Amino acid sequence: MDWNDTPEQARFRKEVHEFIGSRLPDYYRQRAVRRAQQQGLENDWQQDWVHGSPEAQAAAREWAAALAEKGWAAPHWPSEYGGGGLTTFEQFIMSWEFARSEAPVVGGAGTSLIGPTLLVHGTPEQKQRFLGPTLRGEYLWAQGYSEPGAGSDLASLQTRAVRDGDEYVINGQKLWTSTAHKSNWLFGLFRTDPDAPKHRGITFMMLDMRTPGVSVRPIISMGWEHATNETFYEDVRVPASQVVGEVNRGWYVGMTLLDFERSSISGAVQQRMMLEELAEHLRENRSPNRRELVRHEIADRYVETEVVFNLSLRIASMQASGMIPNYEASMGKMYSTEVLQRIARASMKAFGLYANLWAANEPLAPLGARHTQTAVHSVVQTIAGGSSEIQRNIIATRGLGLPRG
Repeated sequence: MDWNDTPEQARFRKEVHEFIGSRLPDYYRQRAVRRAQQQGLENDWQQDWVHGSPEAQAAAREWAAALAEKGWAAPHWPSEYGGGGLTTFEQFIMSWEFARSEAPVVGGAGTSLIGPTLLVHGTPEQKQRFLGPTLRGEYLWAQGYSEPGAGSDLASLQTRAVRDGDEYVINGQKLWTSTAHKSNWLFGLFRTDPDAPKHRGITFMMLDMRTPGVSVRPIISMGWEHATNETFYEDVRVPASQVVGEVNRGWYVGMTLLDFERSSISGAVQQRMMLEELAEHLRENRSPNRRELVRHEIADRYVETEVVFNLSLRIASMQASGMIPNYEASMGKMYSTEVLQRIARASMKAFGLYANLWAANEPLAPLGARHTQTAVHSVVQTIAGGSSEIQRNIIATRGLGLPRG
C-alpha cells in the first residue's frame, strides 16, 4: 500500500489547492475571525444562499460560479452535463483539500443525489430541464424519503400519490426533511399502489415546493438549531412528467445513489482538525489539570482518526478499481460516526462545566461552543443515513458471512 500521491495526483492536488487559494471568497476565508468573535462556525453554502446576510449570499453565489467554471460543482458528473468528469481519486483529493481549507461544498442533494439519478433514469426532457439549473444553484433540493412510520424501514412509507389525468395528487407527511426550509424543489418517494408489496407500488417524483398544499414546519434540535423539518402535503398536484423512471418502480430509482464521494474523507479531515483545535486550546489556556485529564484520550482519538482515514482510502481505492464498496462502506460510516461522538465527549470532558455553555456568542463558552454543539448534534450521526445497528448487520452478513436471524 502506497499512501503517497502519484505524480498526477500531486499535480491535481496542487491545482485544487491553488484554485481554493485564488477563488474562495473572503467571506469564507474569514472563518478564523468569526471564530474569535464567537460567531459560530458557519459553513453551510445552501443556508448562505437562501437565508444568509447579503454578504453571505454574495459569497455563496460567487463560490458556486467559480466551481461551475471548472465543472467542480458536480465533480462526479460527466463533463457533457456540466460536471467535472473527475476520477474517483481526483474526487477524493478534491474533498480532502476542501475539508482542509474549510471551503464549502456546493450543490448538496442536487448534485450528489437527484442529479446522478436523473443521469441514469431521467428522460432527455428532464435532464434538459433540471440538470443545468441544479448546477447553477437555481434549483435547491430537499430529499423527501423518511416518514413518521417509515425511517429505517423506509419501504413502509404511506404518503399517497393518486393519478388524476396528467397529474398526481399527493397527500401525507414526510419527516426529517433536512433542507426543506432552504430548498425550492424536492425529490421523494410516494406510494402509488397501496395493494402492492411494500417495496413495490412506490414512485419517485420531483415537485416544486412552492406548489399549493406543501407546508414546512421546523424541528428545532436540542442544540437550539433549525436543523430539519417535517413536511405536509395536502392535495398537492404534481405533473406526471415529473415522475422519474417507471411508475411503481420508484424504490429502485430511489436507491440509485451515484455520489461517488462515499469515502467520507472530509469527515476524517474534520475530525483531525477538531482534535488539533482542542489540543491547541488546552495548551494556550495553560490548563495543566485539564490537559492531564484528557491527554491519553486525545492520543487515542488521534489514532482512531488515522483508522477513519484509512477506511476512507480503502473505499476510494475500491471505487478506483471498478469495485462497488458494500460492507466496506458500512464499516467506514459506522466507525467514523462513532469516533466523532468519542471526540466530542473528550472535548466535553476537557471543558468541564464550561461545556454546558451552548451559545456561540457566550463569552465564556470554549471555542465558541462549537465542540458542545458537535457533541449535541453528533447523537444523531449514528442513526441518520442508516443506524449503526443496520451497519453492523451488513458487516456481519455481507462481510463476515454470518447467517441472518
